[in-house]
Amino acid sequence: MRIELEKRPQVSKLFGFVSPLLALALTLIAGSVMFALLGKDPMEALNAFFVEPLLEVWSLHELAIKAAPLILIAVGLSVCYRSNNWNIGAEGQFTIGAITGSILPIVFYDWHSPLVLPLMLIMGAIGGALFAAIPALLKAHFNTNEILTSLMLVYIAQLFLDWLVRGAWRDPKGFNFPVSRDFAPEAILPAIWEESGRAHWAFIFAILAAILVWFMMRFTLKGFEIVVLGQSERAGRFAGFSSKRMIWFSFLFSGALTGLAGISEVSGSIGHLQPAISPGYGFTAIIVAFLGRLNPLGIIASGLVLALTYLGGEAAQLSIGVSDKVTRVFQGLLLFFVLSCDTLIFYRIRIVWSRVQAIAGKAAQ
Repeated sequence: MRIELEKRPQVSKLFGFVSPLLALALTLIAGSVMFALLGKDPMEALNAFFVEPLLEVWSLHELAIKAAPLILIAVGLSVCYRSNNWNIGAEGQFTIGAITGSILPIVFYDWHSPLVLPLMLIMGAIGGALFAAIPALLKAHFNTNEILTSLMLVYIAQLFLDWLVRGAWRDPKGFNFPVSRDFAPEAILPAIWEESGRAHWAFIFAILAAILVWFMMRFTLKGFEIVVLGQSERAGRFAGFSSKRMIWFSFLFSGALTGLAGISEVSGSIGHLQPAISPGYGFTAIIVAFLGRLNPLGIIASGLVLALTYLGGEAAQLSIGVSDKVTRVFQGLLLFFVLSCDTLIFYRIRIVWSRVQAIAGKAAQ
């Protein structure tokens, strides 16, 4: 006896819509079991994790801060994934975007001009795009697996940042701590509504990016090209589309949005460079992209949900005394259930009792 996955003759649109909601429900159930095993009241724990962070205005600002990089990165990744290019190295592109965008406020710290912030954002986007160009080049011209190359580059970017803040870019007045000098006021991304919280314009950038990419995917030839090449490279070639050009476009586009997220996070939330500028936004954004069904508008909602897991993890540490690793467990469970539900959209489970039955089943297909 063995278990096989058999491709469904027709995909259910209803289940495709319900799948993310089902994945969320299964995650909550599994989370409740986990809290019970830890000796915590599941209802109290889930309340601390998912409800308490939404009860104060300042926490809604924090939610927007956490959601902004997730949405920006995931929107870029959705273009990659829909074109069948698997950029797993967004965390590295996020880091390089933060580094390149920080050149002006760190190296040219005496330059005070209204142009500093716009140039920082542009340089951050360019830095992320150039770093994403490395796996694009390797795939387009050497047929290298982009999953491996983009992932390995993450560690190079993180070690490069660590080297900078411990060496050439370390603040001379920072008491030997591994941080850069603080950004000047001209280099700080302004808050949206400073009187009530510190949410900054990166959230606006994220919403605008999601809307514009949704429009591109829905109403433009480039969006059609992305979908066609993603579903069938051969069909795309017959339509006159180039898979190599799409590799370059998707990686550069994704890297630019990710780099923009990196410099926005540093400029808006941190105010300087330090060894750790991300709690794993680049990897969590992969979950955001798939939970949002690779739809930019759906990504806005899923980005807010995943941002809530970060805030909820912090709140749960204080209120019920659980480990900060609970956040990663929730995110991992959510990814597992999202992928499981997506698999069952396209395949059904079939139990094969004998070799003869297996041959008959394949012949019937």
